[in-house]
Amino acid sequence: MPLLAYTLVLLMLCSALAVQVSAPRLGEGIARISVAASALTFVLAVVLFAWRLGQGEAALVSVGLGLFTLYVDALSTLMAVLVSAVGLVVHVFSVRYMQDDPAYTRFFVLLDAIIAIILLMVLAGDLLTLLLGWHLLGVCLYFLLNHDMRRRAANRYAFWTLFTHRVGDLPLLAAIALAYHGYGTLSIPALFDAVAANPEQTTLLGLPLAETLGFLVLLAAFAKSAQFPLHTWLPYTMDGPTPVSALMHAGIVNAGGFLINRFAPVFVETQSVLLVAFAVGLITTIMGSLMMLMQSDIKKALGYSTMGQMGYMVMECGLGAFSLAIYHLIAHGVFKATLFLGSGAIIANARKDPNIPEGEIYKFMVERKVPHPPLSWVVFAGITITVPLVIVFGAHQLIDQGFLHHQGALILLLFGWITGAQTLFFVYKIGAERPFTVLLYVVLSFAAVILTYVVMGHAFDALLFPDPAFREALYGAASVNAATFALVLVLLMVLISAGWLIVFRSEAAQEPLTRRFREPYLRLYALLSREFYVADFYSRMGEQLLAASRRLNALLRWV
Repeated sequence: MPLLAYTLVLLMLCSALAVQVSAPRLGEGIARISVAASALTFVLAVVLFAWRLGQGEAALVSVGLGLFTLYVDALSTLMAVLVSAVGLVVHVFSVRYMQDDPAYTRFFVLLDAIIAIILLMVLAGDLLTLLLGWHLLGVCLYFLLNHDMRRRAANRYAFWTLFTHRVGDLPLLAAIALAYHGYGTLSIPALFDAVAANPEQTTLLGLPLAETLGFLVLLAAFAKSAQFPLHTWLPYTMDGPTPVSALMHAGIVNAGGFLINRFAPVFVETQSVLLVAFAVGLITTIMGSLMMLMQSDIKKALGYSTMGQMGYMVMECGLGAFSLAIYHLIAHGVFKATLFLGSGAIIANARKDPNIPEGEIYKFMVERKVPHPPLSWVVFAGITITVPLVIVFGAHQLIDQGFLHHQGALILLLFGWITGAQTLFFVYKIGAERPFTVLLYVVLSFAAVILTYVVMGHAFDALLFPDPAFREALYGAASVNAATFALVLVLLMVLISAGWLIVFRSEAAQEPLTRRFREPYLRLYALLSREFYVADFYSRMGEQLLAASRRLNALLRWV
């Protein structure tokens, strides 16, 4: 049964070949071959995952070459199900969406090929196979994003993607070289056993090998998962076909979360590397969320939303909640893939009828008609601050009372509280005609989401990391000084609560903070609208390098 893993990869590669060979005879009928292969791959991935659940033991399968070994464990089979599921949806959607495209055949060939590459990457059992899949993923993505070669913007931003992904290849290559130099193996399970047996091993310049490997793996994940400041490739790739934007969530943009989880046995032996993941993920989450609000292009807004979600995923890993990051990866991947597929239809409908449907949000956003809420702002502020807090803490206490002993868990609860409070504040701000009914629905929905998140998070814990001692060690690797942590957490909660009270009071007095602090608000608006000038900085730096290279060529008379 483990050999079935090879079938998943080979089936999609054979489909790509069959599509190319059959195109002159079948024309657009080649899509049926591609969809059928994708459907069969999904079924086989589910069968393999079910076998892994029943078997309970991970298996390393090989063809006897020492290369192209595959590792069949809970993480790899779960990712294979996600990749094949999203791939199947994208295949079915693309049959009609890409109809009449002059490069219809090439699109499906590349679509099959990239799914095969992603499956090879997530199932890899040795470091060279992992690197091969990691590298080819960026190459194949370049051709898909540059599908319409006549568009200059698509060509330019596809190259941005290729360049950023090549930057991400280098630290992974360095990590593999150091791992082989230090432990003498390329097998992923053997490497983890060696790290656990000798976590104090040092490498070049006397650096701790586990820390160095963890840091290099993080750098590779940052590039692939659009973490700041390597994020610019993601929101600017929206000139590619809409199905490709959806396919991004089938193990491409979220490949960083998979890679960090794959190397969890290395990170558990580190001391401070996960704090870097938390810091970078937090910055990326905040920046992606803010820049999403400034976009008028729906696909670019979704791109920045994905950037923020990938930051949250990396931040979860930085807090020691590795299995929760995988659940986040899967839930967000399925959800956002469908949003991207739906965005194409929304754009088409908007071109036919640009009018915004009228409703409470329309009145608030366009007509600026805000009914006066029936409750005092003090009462609503109290509900906003306390109810989400009760829900997030109560849900975790209900499922696992010991969960709150982890520092990472408390930080995650803090973000859940902020999210719930923001949702309730929006109910107050739009002034719904039936505020109590809306408030009840929002509270019940929030409670359902939190409970689902908690239950699924613990289920993924048991699935991916069944050893409780290992899970505790992961949280321990992400912890800081207890006194400092408690002080910072209390201070944050006080500041956030005070901020909510100030915002509620200003809204009740009909003196928005954006009006009272007009100049700072306009400066912040300009900064966000220019996306913190990061893309401008990279463009300027590229122009300077090209100018310098031209001068060097002229000086040396190469051209």
